[in-house]
Amino acid sequence: MNRETYQKITDYIREEPRRVQILRSVNLLLTGFIFLLYPLFLFVLFSRKNPFLLRAVIVPAVCFAALTVFRKICNAPRPYETYGIPPILEKDTRGMSFPSRHVFSVFMIAMTVCYVHTDAGIMLCLLGAALALIRVIGGVHFPRDVIAGALFGIVGGLIGYYVL
Repeated sequence: MNRETYQKITDYIREEPRRVQILRSVNLLLTGFIFLLYPLFLFVLFSRKNPFLLRAVIVPAVCFAALTVFRKICNAPRPYETYGIPPILEKDTRGMSFPSRHVFSVFMIAMTVCYVHTDAGIMLCLLGAALALIRVIGGVHFPRDVIAGALFGIVGGLIGYYVL
């Protein structure tokens, strides 16, 4: 996304305060829902004595740690740093934009759930795509950041659950 495109998108959202509020609210709701769902999913696995529980904890933890290290090494700037336009979503972090950890986490959780319940995992992937779009429109990530985050989550899940 270039500066002009980003400016057009953010200007459209900013010209109506209600749009800003909706974008921020949906971002919070999706993020909160998905991140509350994961511990609930783990609790269900635990209560059912499902042997998948250990992998459902270890695979996301290892992938999250690896992604965090990779992100620090890349230390890519965020759109608001690159273009000097304040983000719509409240964020003041410098660098570490690539890949998106929010989007990675959603797709990693989706892959974890998908291993046990395919339909629920697919629904979470759709929510992950929506969150990715919101993170770009909100000005805290470039499209490449969210695409890479989703791919890291999907590939990490495939390797962790279906290859190993």
